[in-house]
Amino acid sequence: MERIYLDHAATTPMHPQVIEEMVRVMEQNFGNASSIHFFGRESRKLLDDSRVTLAKSIGAKPNEIIITSGGTEADNYAIFGVADAYKEKGKHIITTSIEHHAVLNACKHLERRGYEVTYLPVNEKGKISLQDLKNALRDDTILVTIMFGNNEVGTIQDIAEIGKIVAEHQAVFHTDAVQAYGIVSIDVKELNIDLLSVSAHKINGPKGIGFLFAKEGIKLTPILFGGEQERKRRAGTENIPGVAGFAKAVSIAQSTIEARKDLYVSFKKKMIEVFQEENIEFRINGTLEESLAHVLNVSFPGTNVEAMLVNLDLAGIAASSGSACTAGSIDPSHVLVAMYGADSDRGKNSIRFSFGLNNTLEDVEKAARETAKIVKRLTN
Repeated sequence: MERIYLDHAATTPMHPQVIEEMVRVMEQNFGNASSIHFFGRESRKLLDDSRVTLAKSIGAKPNEIIITSGGTEADNYAIFGVADAYKEKGKHIITTSIEHHAVLNACKHLERRGYEVTYLPVNEKGKISLQDLKNALRDDTILVTIMFGNNEVGTIQDIAEIGKIVAEHQAVFHTDAVQAYGIVSIDVKELNIDLLSVSAHKINGPKGIGFLFAKEGIKLTPILFGGEQERKRRAGTENIPGVAGFAKAVSIAQSTIEARKDLYVSFKKKMIEVFQEENIEFRINGTLEESLAHVLNVSFPGTNVEAMLVNLDLAGIAASSGSACTAGSIDPSHVLVAMYGADSDRGKNSIRFSFGLNNTLEDVEKAARETAKIVKRLTN
């Protein structure tokens, strides 16, 4: 059976050039980057060169990039690092109700430690109100953490405006850009971003590697203790093959960003066009205009998400009900509940299709036709 993978928001296949680069590095650069001999120096050079590539991709300086084990660690480091470093200035944090669980659960943990967290609501498009943000800021607010683009419905927040608002306050501004990075062009200086989280496996790189951008001057209390790697900010022997693969994936993503954006938008249009042709009932969750190009979240009234996913899989189509980190959960998506309310059926009948490497227009059309067949079968 020919299988079609439309779950790139969960994870992506590694690019062949990334695999090639990692194999080469594993064969040739096994030295510990902290060692002063030839083998260590070779690994150190590869690490430094990779860091330059990562930094350039967001308009940052190389010393502002902290290598992590992925997006979750980057989010946790940003939140716990700021909370501890700035606790003398206050213990109030602002986030949104639709964040990834790496942010939400970190904030909940801080609440148990005596911090106060404000969870901003969103409208039916999945966007926060800038006025709500302004109203929520207090003298004791030390951190504002708002995601760049949502991983379930694709909604992009007004990061530039949020950055301006927070820049006039003592609070530090962190954004989880794991889903947006490589899809949207990002310049941390233009956007007034203090901290930004990224993960390699969302851009056809390896799993287990990511970075946290930390603007010069931002204080962070380490969350890992050991050696003095990453300028004493993140202990642990560096994952040199992972970093090299990450840098290669970033280079490819940056050089193809506009072409991929156009391609993914054409995929969305094709899928919607097919659903209309097949005359099935469907509703788009969020907005097409202000969303990540590769994410399309669709509600199919009268269906059940579990039955849909099982039938799609039997038809050879890999899709998702939302965040992969809650796979197996039968609870409605917290994102859709925040957008439409707990009583809405959208949380129980919505499917996320997300596009990426190796997908073609023919794949997308075929997947849309199969989806329409399943919807008709489940609703008749």
